[in-house]
Parts: sequence; structure tokens; C-alpha cells
Amino acid sequence: MIQQQHCLNISATGRGFYNITRDVQAWVNETGIQTGMLNLFVQHTSCSLMVQENADPDVLRDMEMFMSRLVVDGDAEFLHRDEGDDDMSAHIRMALTQISLNVPIINGRLGLGMWQAVYLYEHRTHALNRHVYLHILGE
Repeated sequence: MIQQQHCLNISATGRGFYNITRDVQAWVNETGIQTGMLNLFVQHTSCSLMVQENADPDVLRDMEMFMSRLVVDGDAEFLHRDEGDDDMSAHIRMALTQISLNVPIINGRLGLGMWQAVYLYEHRTHALNRHVYLHILGE
């Protein structure tokens, strides 16, 4: 078994979904690992990772619409507003989603289904640089 690590730097321009599947697959290709497990971890408390449908963009729009109704920016009950109206809502969105994913590596490819992609889900409304750490273990 071998293992390798890498950091993807993602420039998020604001709230939304950023498909990082190609960048992740490109790095997996560089490792030469054919069979194994990939862990992705985002090192932030106001964005998350998600495996979601990649075919119909309405899925991502509906996901954001639902999340916006569930967690409202600038809610008067929120005490934490250090970085603006989207600050606490971004933390709650992250807590409701996930900051880590495991994806199997099968024949050198991400073991995703036909309609699946890996997304960074940015919860802040302004541009930020995000770091997604990749750790692969396999052969």
C-alpha cells in the first residue's frame, strides 16, 4: 500500500457549487493508484463538500434555494456576525452538510456514479480561497 497527500486550492467567487471532480481526478491520475480510497477534507468552517448530481443544474439551484430558506442570512437571532450577515448562516450550512468525503478509487478512476460529481459548496457570499486536502491510500 502507498499513500499520498495533496492540497487543491479553489478560488470561490461567492456562494454556490464548484465542481472539483476534474481537478481531483487529475491528481488521482498523477498518483498512479489503481485501487484504493480517497479522502477529501475541506479546512474551513463556512464551506463544505458534497457529492451531488452533475447532469441537471436545477438540482444545484434547488439545493441552494432550499438551504436559503432553511438558514437565512442575517437572522436576527444570530449573535455571531463578525464577518457580515452571511457569517453564522455559513457556519450552520457547513454543520448541516459535511467537510469530509470518502470516494473509492476503482481502476484508477473516482468510483462515482454516472450522474455524480464532487463539489465544493461555498456558503459565504464573497470571494474566498479554499483548501481541499486529498489523501489517497491504495495500490
